[in-house]
Amino acid sequence: MNRRVRVRFAPSPTGALHIGGVRTALYNYLFARHHGGDFILRIEDTDSQRFVPGAEAYIMEGLKWCGIKIDEGIEEGGPHAPYRQSERKEIYLKYAQDLVASGNAYYAFDSAESLDALRKEYEQRGETFAYNFSVRTKLQTSLNLSADEVKSRIERGDVWVIRFMMPENRNVEMDDIIRGHITINSSTLDDKVLYKSADQLPTYHLANIVDDHLMEISHVIRGEEWLPSLPLHYLLYEAFGWKDSQPQFAHLPLLLKPQGQGKLSKRDGDKFGFPVFPLLWKAPTGETAMGYREEGYYPEAFINMLALLGWNPGTEQEIFSMDELIDAFSLEKVSKSGARFSHDKAKWFNAQYLRRQNDSDLALQIIPILKEQLGIDVSVERAEKVAALLKERATFPKDLVELSRYMFIAPAEYDEKSVNKFWKPENVEKLKELRDLLSSQKDITTATETMVHEWVQQKEYSMGQLMNTLRISILGISQGPSIFAIAEFIGKEETLRRIDTAIAKL
Repeated sequence: MNRRVRVRFAPSPTGALHIGGVRTALYNYLFARHHGGDFILRIEDTDSQRFVPGAEAYIMEGLKWCGIKIDEGIEEGGPHAPYRQSERKEIYLKYAQDLVASGNAYYAFDSAESLDALRKEYEQRGETFAYNFSVRTKLQTSLNLSADEVKSRIERGDVWVIRFMMPENRNVEMDDIIRGHITINSSTLDDKVLYKSADQLPTYHLANIVDDHLMEISHVIRGEEWLPSLPLHYLLYEAFGWKDSQPQFAHLPLLLKPQGQGKLSKRDGDKFGFPVFPLLWKAPTGETAMGYREEGYYPEAFINMLALLGWNPGTEQEIFSMDELIDAFSLEKVSKSGARFSHDKAKWFNAQYLRRQNDSDLALQIIPILKEQLGIDVSVERAEKVAALLKERATFPKDLVELSRYMFIAPAEYDEKSVNKFWKPENVEKLKELRDLLSSQKDITTATETMVHEWVQQKEYSMGQLMNTLRISILGISQGPSIFAIAEFIGKEETLRRIDTAIAKL
């Protein structure tokens, strides 16, 4: 590529950052890093009606947690500051007026009421109203009013907008990196508003084109919901005379509901019990929504999962570090069709990353949870043993705490199903014999298992029946990791005490 790659992620601070938005940011970031380019964060906050306090900080914290590093932005600064659109609003009017002067846009003075009345008239005739070539010279516009009248209305403070003059019956030829060549006839499109005098702010269409041009953006990678706007954006670049520096476009597929029909929403997360936001979100209204970070997901697992929702490396590999994603990523391998979200797959990724943690790191993660949830102070050495013993069975660090409960606290009750299946009189008699054998040992270690196996074979007892009876007495249930590893962890005295308690209780 001759031109330096510069991409931007440009969210609106209207609430929590949805994981679809995180994926858009991630694909922009991977593309920029793959090509040695720049990743820019621009906050598009020109819609004052939908602005939500705290959302901007949430977006930046979310990207940071995900490991997406910003090269230019509000906190980082950069040669194209400011990076908040609300702080750039003086820029846009000049560009809107330039389009009027070149004959590519016009002033419109229609009131909301008059437009509503027009829509109703059309509906009554069974037609759909479109503000386009068929009506713009008949309404209150600078195409239908004298220059003096337009000037007079602007000077006396009448409300106006500037609309783009969509050409009539022209085939707009466009290229998308993911979707290929696209042709749209301009007569199917309306004259979009570019600037509003009421709040002295541009609409998205004008602001993003001007900002992308001024910030030297080389590629616009965004969600497919912006695909219908692509013809207008192509024509705006042409109208400004910026065709030579126009960015390339790539429109990403939707993230779909788990059942595959429709866009993934917060409602789906609430219904099925999974997060759709990277971090816990606390709205100014008091409403909260769960986040992947707070649910115990590793950011690396979350990003790995998200990267593969819509992009396929073309290999069997599923586990990717960020550096491996950067090396492998290309927009040509992004799918056109929507990607179905799977909460089970998200958990699977987290389990893979948990198992790759070394025991000492995992120990440090579970020590505070053991203290908080079980009220237990445990040494790093003991926590490492818990991690080594149980991490193959866990999805989140908090699972290790629940799974290890019996390693610190003797069972107060016993699983009824397990008891009914294994706690038979003949098995209890054999358990008493085993208890005496264990009592005769200096201590219990994993090596004790070999000795017990030999003893069971000599006695011609059922290993399965006896071991499950032993497990019930120590753990309260007939499932779990090696019972001799557990016995070694809790020690000989505690092991014997638990066997005696179970025999007395059951």
